[in-house]
Amino acid sequence: MHRTVATHREAVRQLLAPLGNGGRTERLALLDALGRGLAQGITAPLSLPPFSNSQMDGFAIRSADVPESGAELRVVAPVPAGAIPAALEPGTAAPIMTGAMMPSGADAVVPIERAVPDSFPVPGGQAMVRLPPAAAGTFVRNAGSDVAAGQPALAAGTFLGPGQLGLLAALGICEVNVYRPPAVLLVTTGDEVVEPGQPLPAGKIYDSNGTLLEAAMRQAGVCVIRAGISTDSPEQLRAVLRHHSTAADLIVTTGGVSKGAYEVVRQAMDGQDVEFLHVAMQPGGPQGIGTFDGVPFLGFPGNPVSCLVSFEMFLRPVLAGLFGAPAPRPVVRARLAASLVSPEGKHQVRRGTLLPGGLVRLEGGDSSHLVHALASSNALVHVPEGVSELAEGSEVEVWML
Repeated sequence: MHRTVATHREAVRQLLAPLGNGGRTERLALLDALGRGLAQGITAPLSLPPFSNSQMDGFAIRSADVPESGAELRVVAPVPAGAIPAALEPGTAAPIMTGAMMPSGADAVVPIERAVPDSFPVPGGQAMVRLPPAAAGTFVRNAGSDVAAGQPALAAGTFLGPGQLGLLAALGICEVNVYRPPAVLLVTTGDEVVEPGQPLPAGKIYDSNGTLLEAAMRQAGVCVIRAGISTDSPEQLRAVLRHHSTAADLIVTTGGVSKGAYEVVRQAMDGQDVEFLHVAMQPGGPQGIGTFDGVPFLGFPGNPVSCLVSFEMFLRPVLAGLFGAPAPRPVVRARLAASLVSPEGKHQVRRGTLLPGGLVRLEGGDSSHLVHALASSNALVHVPEGVSELAEGSEVEVWML
């Protein structure tokens, strides 16, 4: 019996849940917190805007002074941004700049282009201006209309991007408590695997998994510990893991988790609290999960696309839920540019390119070794378990990469 994608993702979440418990936080300056998850909710210490201000360059007025036919008002001292204006007397209009504080008594702003004349008079004169009516609140940003003092500003677990950091700066906050990213020990395995840049003997392949997964993890804000390539010796793999795992919050291996004769990760985990199973997913069905010497462990398949899909389906969303980072993948609905077939009992994940107009084009076939097709893609296309074929034009869920 194969485990469902949702069941395995929940198992990964439970495995890593202790990492989200208190104590794994640090206080950082705002820009250093970019891309992190907020560890504590933020309550607004002040209102935004902190005072009612003008949304336009124009004239601040008392709306009751201007009937439907318009009115001619005496122009008083202008109100520049940053100034504290005098109260607005009845029958007068104050030239006001965008963002400037509304005078006491004023409740509306008429844009300069609607005034006659449509320009500000020279200060100090006895100018008059004819203005059309404006309802109370017109072109006025009321104090607290964005967020009021004492209201929640950002919830714990919020991903801190430019917009969130800008809000915190507007609230006068310069430091925040964020989650420390987990440290992941990443080990690729296989006698057939060679480091890029080295000579490539016959029967060998270059290791793409290490670069692929480390890049995905670093993009997700994870601290990656690379231990190089381990051979198909269980003893050597155990030694590598024990040498590096004391500094790791999580161990991730690639390869050696299927049911073949030389599955080194399975052999190295003998006696450990690790389960090897099959998830109803293509690619990325074979998975390992448990602990090695008490350190959380995930074993991903060895084919490049399989290991990346495993990361995207299981580890990345769990990290986002626990630490508020990385940000979840944007999810859109798109229509297939061509028909497809899928194993009925599996959740299939295909590489694709989202095109203008809401079409998604599949890249390459469903084989898990097609790295070039992966590099040509900007999305993952999901075909749910139980769906065996979809016609051209069918709507599918797409995760943007």
